[in-house]
Amino acid sequence: MLSYWEHKSWLEKVDFTVVGSGIVGINCALALRKNFPKAKIIILERGILPQGASTKNAGFACFGSMSEILDDFKSHSEEEIINLIQKRRTGVQQLKRLLGEDKLQYKSFGGYEVFSEKETELYDECLSARDAVNKMLLPIFKQAVFKELPNTFGFRNVKETLLWNRFEGQLDTGEMMQGLLDLAHRQGILIVNSTSVTSFEENGDYVIIETDQFSMKSRHLMIATNGFAKEILDEEVLPARAQVLITKPIKDLRIKGTFHMYKGFNYFRNVDSRLLLGGGRHLNTNGEQTTAFGNTEEIKTYLTSLLKDVILPETAFEIDQWWSGIMGVGHKKRPIVKAVSARVYCGVRLGGMGVAIGSAVGQDLADLVS
Repeated sequence: MLSYWEHKSWLEKVDFTVVGSGIVGINCALALRKNFPKAKIIILERGILPQGASTKNAGFACFGSMSEILDDFKSHSEEEIINLIQKRRTGVQQLKRLLGEDKLQYKSFGGYEVFSEKETELYDECLSARDAVNKMLLPIFKQAVFKELPNTFGFRNVKETLLWNRFEGQLDTGEMMQGLLDLAHRQGILIVNSTSVTSFEENGDYVIIETDQFSMKSRHLMIATNGFAKEILDEEVLPARAQVLITKPIKDLRIKGTFHMYKGFNYFRNVDSRLLLGGGRHLNTNGEQTTAFGNTEEIKTYLTSLLKDVILPETAFEIDQWWSGIMGVGHKKRPIVKAVSARVYCGVRLGGMGVAIGSAVGQDLADLVS
């Protein structure tokens, strides 16, 4: 139970309450501070640290591999795909302007798509579509994006040609989030951790917000919970758990860059002298449609085999850590940024592209309030 002082100082006369202190939530709060300099802004975060995927992702500054883009044509128009990629490109640029490449530890090693020996049909399709996709993306990037390069990394049981994307980069997820948290604190934005919003109700000039710790009122409510959105919103967004591992340092690691496999379901990169690998969700899509953190033996076995048989076939390695993050996905990859009611707004369903698109979605969410 909170005291009179706690209610008075922190929970009364709140102008904006943001739910979620991840990439979208903090960028939303920062944009609100710019638009409303004197507003009282509070962020409610369910975790002891930003929960979901913002501090648990692989740190890919990407906009989609060739096979992902081609797969998107099954459910999106060309115009929708171009708009999505432009939004992701804009989001990465916005993030770099906000924090700087040094703080992000941004590295422009480029991104690669790797195809297994069994993916002949997908491989041929991607190589055949390269020129057409490069032409489609020319207005955004001003030069060809995808190029064929040989497998010089020692990968085994894969096609010898990789598709290289010169515009893809990598960053340090922890430093990114620490930078955003520091900015929020300096802007006088209060972040309350270990507090889950359970329900809300709009009532005239304010929104009544119920949490597992206290009740409060706010003039506006901004929901930025992505994979957890379904718990308090009736929107077309589903949770998707991503399981990840990282090795102990590997001497003379040759791999540098971000790497995609199997339409983006598998992904790996170097983290200094370590190898980070995530994926396997396609093995049990329904089972991984959960907000429960954890790792399964099926996917752990699969990812370990992928390391041993494909990525590091002649390299001794030890796995240092396992973890998981919760993404927000749906039948469409376009984020849901909308007014839910007169005083409630949401920015959710980042489609596994939170690093790239989160800053832009946060800005768009804040801009809904006039």
